[in-house]
Amino acid sequence: MEYVNCNLCGSSEYKIIHKGLKDEEGTDLKKRYASSSNTIGNDQIVQCKNCGLKYVNPRLMDDEIVNAYSEGSDELFVSQVRGRELTFSKALKKIEKYSSKGNILDIGTAGGSFLKVAKDKGWEVHGVEPNKWLCEWGKKNYGINIKQGTIFDNDFKKESFDVVTLWDVLEHVTDPKKTLEESNKLLKQEGLLVVNYPDIGSLVSRLMGKRWIFLLSVHLYYFDKKTIRKMLEKTGFEVIKMKKHFQSLSLWYLVYRMKAYNKFLYRLGNKIVNTLHLNNFLIPYWLGQTLVIAKKK
Repeated sequence: MEYVNCNLCGSSEYKIIHKGLKDEEGTDLKKRYASSSNTIGNDQIVQCKNCGLKYVNPRLMDDEIVNAYSEGSDELFVSQVRGRELTFSKALKKIEKYSSKGNILDIGTAGGSFLKVAKDKGWEVHGVEPNKWLCEWGKKNYGINIKQGTIFDNDFKKESFDVVTLWDVLEHVTDPKKTLEESNKLLKQEGLLVVNYPDIGSLVSRLMGKRWIFLLSVHLYYFDKKTIRKMLEKTGFEVIKMKKHFQSLSLWYLVYRMKAYNKFLYRLGNKIVNTLHLNNFLIPYWLGQTLVIAKKK
C-alpha cells in the first residue's frame, strides 16, 4: 500500500470522509479490477483540504493495479455489449455535434464496443486497453485491433487525433492528471476530449450516501463537477458541455448488480425477471453518471 498526495493540487493535507464497507470478495485482484467488478468499496476515501478532490488513500501500488487490470477474462462484461452499443450510438451523435468525422482514440476501450459503433459511422478508430483478454475479444468479435497496455505503453503520434475518449476510465487510473496531459498531447489543435465519470456530487450520490453503487474498490478517484472542471482546465482543456449520461444495460444485469447490496431484493428481482422472460430487456438508467465534452485549448 502507498499514500499519495492530491492528484489535482499536490497537497498532502486531507480529511477522511469514508472508511469503507465490508469487502466480501477478499483480495482477488483480478476479480476486483475486472471491468464488471461489483466489489463494494473497502477503501478509505479522503478529501483534499485544499481543492476538494476525493480519492482513495492509501491504495495499492501502481504496478499491482495495472497488472491486475491486465489479467483475467470478463465474460460478464461482454455479455452486455448490446446495451453498450446502444449507449455509445447515442453518445456518438452528441460528439458529432462538435466534431467532424476523423481519427478517434478510445482509452481503456475494454472490448471495443464504442469503437465498433464509431467505425460503423465512418470514423477511423484506435483503441488501447490493459486487459489482454478483452483486447483479443474485440479483435475476434469486432475485427478491431486494440493495442494492449496503457496510453503510456504505446507510441501514438502527437496531435494525430480529432477526438480522445475515456468512458468510465478516469476514476480508475492511478494518475488522472498525467493521463489527461497525455491525451492533450495526442489531440490535434482544438480537438475534443470526451470523459464519462460517476459524479460523487450528484443528487443520487448524496441521497444514497455510503450505499451509492459507484463506491467500488475498483475506483481510485471520485470527481464532482467542480473538481473535474478544475482537472480539465489544469491539463489544457476548456469544458464546452456537461450533462447527465444515461447508460443502457439488460434488466438481468442491473438486478445482478443489486446482489452485493441487498440479497433479498436481488433474489426477488431475479425471480421476476426470469418468470417474465425479461432477462435481455434493455433499461436506460442514471445514478450519477456525467458526460463531459471538452476542447483542447
